[in-house]
This record gives sequence, C-alpha cells and structure tokens, in this order.
Amino acid sequence: MTADELVALFDLAPAGHDRYVGHSPRSGWRRVFGGQVLAQALVAAERTVPGRDPHSLHAYFLLGGDPHEPILFEVERLRDGRSFTTRRVVARQKGEAIFVMVASFHEQEPGFDPHRAIELLDGPARFRMKGMLDTIWPIDFRPTDLSRYETGAAREPRTQLWTRIGEALPADPAIHRAALLYLSDMSLLEAALGAHGLSIYDHRIQVASLDHALWFHRPARADEWLLYVQDSPNAHAATGLVRGLIYSRTGVLAASVAQEGLMRRRRDI
Repeated sequence: MTADELVALFDLAPAGHDRYVGHSPRSGWRRVFGGQVLAQALVAAERTVPGRDPHSLHAYFLLGGDPHEPILFEVERLRDGRSFTTRRVVARQKGEAIFVMVASFHEQEPGFDPHRAIELLDGPARFRMKGMLDTIWPIDFRPTDLSRYETGAAREPRTQLWTRIGEALPADPAIHRAALLYLSDMSLLEAALGAHGLSIYDHRIQVASLDHALWFHRPARADEWLLYVQDSPNAHAATGLVRGLIYSRTGVLAASVAQEGLMRRRRDI
C-alpha cells in the first residue's frame, strides 16, 4: 500500500446522516488492522465536528474485522459544549458491532505548557526490517535494538523505535492525526512480551489488541520520523498493559498512548 492509498483509506464515503463507509486494502491480512479502524473512526467523528480538533479518544476492539467486507461507521453526537465536543462511533460489519470509540474534541485556547523537549537519542538506523515492512508499508519503523525481536532471554519491558509514514502525505492536519493514530497501534505489545522472552512474531503466541487510548498533545507530521517510547507496567491473566509516548524529531511530546492486549499461548500447538 502506498501513502496515496492510505489517504484514500481515510476518505470515507457518506452513507446517510452521520454514517460513513470505509474499506480495507488488499494486504493479504486475515483481519482488519486495528490502526485502520481507529483512524477511520476518528475521520468519521471529525466529519461531524467542524472547527475543533480531537484531544483524546478511547476505543475497544470487539471483534476481528473482515478485510473483504465494508465497514459502516455510525457517529452519535453525545454532546456539543462551549469548549468540548464528544462523539461516539460504532463500527459495524454485516450489522454486528466490531469496534466502539468515544472521542473528545476541544476548542483551541491558550493555557499552561510547561513541557520541555527531551534530548533524543541518535536518529533512525539505516537498516530496514524488509520482510516485515513489506507487509505493513507505508508504516516505516526502525527499532533501536534488533535483539528485541529474538525469542529466548527475558528483557526489560520497554522498547524504543523510530516510526513514520514512509512517503509524503498531504499537508492537511486531519490526515496527519489519522496517520499518527494508524501507526500508533503497531508493535505496542512487543514491550510486554519481551519481558517473557517472547515476540509478537512468535507463532506460538496469540496476540490481539483489546482496547486503545490516545491523547493528542501537539501537532506532528506523521511522515516525519517520530520516536515511539513504550513500556509495560503489567502483564497478568493473559493480558498485558502497555504505555507509549510519541515524540517528534525535535523531542517534543506529540501524543500519549495506552493499550491492553491479549497475550495467550496457542492451545493448538
């Protein structure tokens, strides 16, 4: 998939009042990528909130989506306040809910901003994990430590990687928000599995995102390198919790992420 095709993925078709239809790319995946549903749901919600930008969203993945079926996004206008707007989005396939999200939008206003840019480590390495990138392109990512993708010894439950959309995107900030959300769902559970000497690419493990939350702090271009810092404070009862911080190339915090996921040893092996 190219960046142009990714942008087309975000261009939902109207299907009635506050209803929109999206489709999936021909990626060969058996299920719809969670980041795709997140991004398309945000696009649907933004269509009903002119003049305000999203600042946070909380979502649940209810069922695996079928990439061969269209996805209907139904937006419910929960509240239009003086400063904040709230929308609820339900994604359906064949009449059944597969995903639900609540997003909050904020009227831009001046306020406190004590955040200071951090000093980032060296930029992305030149190597590319070609086989992996061929399946997830246009997401480009460069781990800072390739040994994390080796199964065996347990590691610290934290990881860092550089990521971006690997081709230029249009200047529209809404596209960059959707693209940032799209790529934020990639690799999070790796931090939790690493503590047990495992990887998301281990065929013995069943891995799935259960929920996803993201807070937009500052604008950032998704087609420029972003440092994604991830850590896992807890893993228990076949689930793992992961937190993420996304920094721009200049060290400014662009977004925060939290996700809980299923991490289960396959019973058929």
